[in-house]
Amino acid sequence: MLSTKKIIFSVNDVPSFWAFQYYLNTEPLTGQDVKIKSIWNLGDSVPSMCIYVNKQKREYYFKDFSTGKYGNKINLVQELFKLNFSDAVTKLIADYNKFIKSGGTINSNVKPAAKWEISYIQKRDWSKADANYWMQYRIGKKTLTYFNVYPIEYYNMTKDDNGTISNLKIEGEAIYGYYNKADECFKIYQPHKTRHKFHKISNYIQGLDQLQYNQRLLVICSSLKDAMCLKGFNYSLEVIAPDSENTMIKPHVILNLQSKYEYIITLFDNDKAGVKAMNKYKEAYGINGVTLPMAKDLSDSIKEYGHQAVHDMLRPLIKQSINVK
Repeated sequence: MLSTKKIIFSVNDVPSFWAFQYYLNTEPLTGQDVKIKSIWNLGDSVPSMCIYVNKQKREYYFKDFSTGKYGNKINLVQELFKLNFSDAVTKLIADYNKFIKSGGTINSNVKPAAKWEISYIQKRDWSKADANYWMQYRIGKKTLTYFNVYPIEYYNMTKDDNGTISNLKIEGEAIYGYYNKADECFKIYQPHKTRHKFHKISNYIQGLDQLQYNQRLLVICSSLKDAMCLKGFNYSLEVIAPDSENTMIKPHVILNLQSKYEYIITLFDNDKAGVKAMNKYKEAYGINGVTLPMAKDLSDSIKEYGHQAVHDMLRPLIKQSINVK
């Protein structure tokens, strides 16, 4: 620990770890990742706000998966106190100087914590248990193969902590890999787990490899599972899905897609986060959205209410969305 009476005048001199500790009252941050309950979503029963070190910036950032808020120390202050960028910078500098003047101490030894990384993935053949799981959502082997989803026997994870190598083997009955057209796994899906249900390996717009650009309508779904469900209705449309509802597809990608499709709409989850994401796409890109008022998402709606009941409600909603200006 160290103490200083030096007054700072630049926001760059405010340690990012101090900002998160000070405003969020976290544990001391020395490079580790921390997950807390959302400070904006009071109904957050499971911690969904991640505080982590951005390795490129070597500073702490946050991502609140329940609300979609994310960013650095300045963005945190903006969101906490409803300030513009300039006022947030001013507040950060003032609060830090006040903290130092009052005798506050800081830990200057921040190092990104070693993290587990996937080192090997072993695929396996499809089983009856796989069929039982996916057919709840009317997703068959043909569709799964078309979207490059394959069952996994196990995967290995490795962590290098200052030269100390640790290995971990993860195996189980229901583990699936989402692959791109180069046969590279970008996400692992473990549906029966409450924690670590998804393991993201790399950024990827799901379904992008499968686009044929031969339909008038493109639907941006909340997940690849929902996208596969929607394709199962045999509507005249194509589908994609970002990493999550809270991940906005980049403007240059949307502009390219808008040049290829007459209509683009979103179909996100029937919850607060889904509606918020739908509104963000509407505000940013002028893209209309559909919310299916049944279960939380399309796949669960099919499982709970059946294919025909979902079709009867969904088809008119889609038609209505493309006719709304």
